[in-house]
Amino acid sequence: MSDIEDVFGGSAEEAKPKPDADVDAAAEANANADAESKSSVVTERTEEVIPGETEKMITETIDEDGDVVEETTEVTRKTVKRTMKITETSATTKTTTLTTPAKLYGKDLSEYDDVDVESLLAQLSPEEITILAKEVDPDDNFLPPDQRCSYECSKDATGPLNRKQLIEHINKQAIETPDEPEFEPYVQGKVRGKKWVPPPRDAREIEAEEQIAIDMGDEYEHALNDATQEEIIDLAAILGFHSMMNQDQYHASLLNKGQPVGMGWDGITKSTQQKLFPMDPPNATDVEESIKRVKDDDSKLVDLNFNNIKNISDEKLEQLFAALPQNEHLEVLSLTNVGLTDKTALLLAEAIEKSKTLRVLNVETNFISPPVIVKLVQALLKCHTIEEFRASNQRSAVLGNKIEMEITDLVEKNPSLLRLGLHLEFNDARHRVAAHLQRNIDRIRKDLELRLQFRFFNNLHRKSTRIQ
Repeated sequence: MSDIEDVFGGSAEEAKPKPDADVDAAAEANANADAESKSSVVTERTEEVIPGETEKMITETIDEDGDVVEETTEVTRKTVKRTMKITETSATTKTTTLTTPAKLYGKDLSEYDDVDVESLLAQLSPEEITILAKEVDPDDNFLPPDQRCSYECSKDATGPLNRKQLIEHINKQAIETPDEPEFEPYVQGKVRGKKWVPPPRDAREIEAEEQIAIDMGDEYEHALNDATQEEIIDLAAILGFHSMMNQDQYHASLLNKGQPVGMGWDGITKSTQQKLFPMDPPNATDVEESIKRVKDDDSKLVDLNFNNIKNISDEKLEQLFAALPQNEHLEVLSLTNVGLTDKTALLLAEAIEKSKTLRVLNVETNFISPPVIVKLVQALLKCHTIEEFRASNQRSAVLGNKIEMEITDLVEKNPSLLRLGLHLEFNDARHRVAAHLQRNIDRIRKDLELRLQFRFFNNLHRKSTRIQ
């Protein structure tokens, strides 16, 4: 009896034979392709039924008549054994990825390395070359767009372009083309389709906005309530509320000029009307007469201005530069926006080296390259009279680090240059040039002070000797 209770956990009467025994065997193993190893558990359960002995139990009972009745009960004992087996295994799965080489028409790309493309193209007909050109887009920015585009119009040209006739044809075609039918006809005041409704706002945001309040005190509240429009506009200008006023109101508030008439707090924010200035008259300098005066060394010709004269030929400029070394009175030469090129600028550099009286040279807004600008700055070393040189705004907007360093070295060797008009991009070059020009100015100022002191004491000594 104890054996049955140990197995089933119940009494012998509750243990009934089971005709079908449950036999389950489960084995699960999951392997990940990227994991090197992973442990799995296999559980086996086996139930074995062992036939047992049959026992007879005799029970004596007394019925209603008082007779003794014997009842015989047969009990068959069967023993069921259950075996649980847990097995821990380790599985390793390796995944190997094979890289398939790229192929073209069934062959590897490496096999086409030794193919002579020129010989293959020579075997093609003009029609085949045209078809091949349509399939290939040459990524070359130097080719014009009509040669890069694969589309070709096979129609013959109808003639030269007539813009007016083309616009009339487009307008006529637009008028004759019927409009696409609308799914729902337009009715004034009726909204077609679904109308957009903004989503409801969060109640917490609304409460937070309602709770925001600024307590400025009774004094400021009375001041703002009693303020006029002009005073409020002045306050807005001081606080920097530019979008609430126009430029006239803003500047009038800052300069304390009073607000413009008719411009209240509701004035339209707009920009001030631009002031129109008359164009500068063209330069009326006679080029040929001026060159002749330079050749003749006219003592009255001290300042020569050829600015913005664009029809000066290279021959005339060559004549001017050839006459500069012999001139002893010209001090200022301005050649801004005259179309000066490298060829004529090199002649100017040669003339600068031999000049004796030139103090200011201006060649801004021309077509001089950076290397030729270096030549002009180098020529200033041999001409000790030039104090100001300007050559900015040329074709090349950026000189480059190498050119700027060369110009800086040349400027530092020049003891007479006081002002330089060049756009230097690098800080080192700007600082070195500015420091050297300041040293030249200080040295000349000290020399001038010494000369004035010498003259003063010399004149004072002469007066004292005359008195004696």
